[in-house]
Amino acid sequence: MKATIWHNPGCGTSRNTLALLHEAGADVTVIEYLKTPPTVAKLAQLYADAGITPQQGLRVKGTDAVERSLPEADDASVLAAMVAAPKLIERPLVETAKGVRLCRPKERVLEIL
Repeated sequence: MKATIWHNPGCGTSRNTLALLHEAGADVTVIEYLKTPPTVAKLAQLYADAGITPQQGLRVKGTDAVERSLPEADDASVLAAMVAAPKLIERPLVETAKGVRLCRPKERVLEIL
């Protein structure tokens, strides 16, 4: 099975999710989203496929998202902010042929393997 993970190597949950993917034998493409952020279109597609809103995919902890009123902002504003400042993207996002999950907790990845 092929999988793509939008990964932050500094995040324990992201590292643990990547380990679960490897343990499952997945052929994993790792994208360090802080270095190579997704486009607005790709991010919108990932959230749509995961069945969540951009606001639900917004990282609040350790960011200025609340100060910028992003949790209450419209989808386009949130997506634009995430692409401009990828630290605002909650991680990890994993995509397989079975779907997309925001893997918090890491076990959510099992739903799409």
